[in-house]
Amino acid sequence: MKESILKTKSYNFALNVISTYKNLISEKEFILSKQLLRSGTSIGANIREANNAQSKADFIHKLSISLKESDETEYWLELLKDSSYIGFDNFINLQNQNQEINRMLISSIKTLKRINNK
Repeated sequence: MKESILKTKSYNFALNVISTYKNLISEKEFILSKQLLRSGTSIGANIREANNAQSKADFIHKLSISLKESDETEYWLELLKDSSYIGFDNFINLQNQNQEINRMLISSIKTLKRINNK
């Protein structure tokens, strides 16, 4: 079976979020970093869960949860950048990855809904 680009990108993004989390806790930032870790790794977890969906509607629902987690992750990234916990370069790298995943999720959800409504 061919590996999903979305699955791969979300997994690599999660690894980068974990790396950022480790840096933040080494600097004694525990609250915001934990939120970023939770939402940033949840994106890929829900994409994986979608692969075992019980129906097309369930598949769309799981991808929609991933999209919500992606939006939440964007919030935590902005907050960490604006409070100077993460540098601009790290922020841009993570933001670009997250926005790419976000666009892919939106496109997938729209396509699936269109196909499902035919």
